[in-house]
Amino acid sequence: MLSDDRECITRLTQGDEAAYALVFRTWYAPLVRFVEALLRQRDEAEEVAQEVLLELWNRRSQLDPERPVQAWLFRAARNRALNVVRHRKVVQQSEPVIASLTGESAPSDTRVVEHELEAALHEAIADLPPRCREVFELSRRDGLRNAEIASQLGISVKAVEGQIGRALRALRERLRPWLPPGREL
Repeated sequence: MLSDDRECITRLTQGDEAAYALVFRTWYAPLVRFVEALLRQRDEAEEVAQEVLLELWNRRSQLDPERPVQAWLFRAARNRALNVVRHRKVVQQSEPVIASLTGESAPSDTRVVEHELEAALHEAIADLPPRCREVFELSRRDGLRNAEIASQLGISVKAVEGQIGRALRALRERLRPWLPPGREL
């Protein structure tokens, strides 16, 4: 890594591709190992690590030079891995319901439903009001704490909590048809 994490983050915030390449080479393999320990699947772990590192680049202007990039990377990787685990559970719980409704139990049908559910989730998130979506994504996708989100967006912690609650209610309502009877998000 660079001799100074602050220097690296400063260079990243300025769009220095060499600093990003160094971060990528340094942290990709450790992130894959970390996520693979959580998910027990190498291909999903690699995908999560790539998504996290891409998100680092996309959010480079928002990085805080006072916080180690390693902490951001591993927290984001952990949160994305937990999202994968949650997604697996939803799919697993919906398989018997889908099979009973269609009279089939073919694994290919499950993949189709997974893709449809994922598309419905992305669409539901995209349909949230802009500020609500931004707060929700910072919380759930990026793993930021409410106080961090409040500081970053210049709003109160109570406002952050309200936006997250609003997002969860909207998503719960939109995704209700995808959940097995009696299940809630």
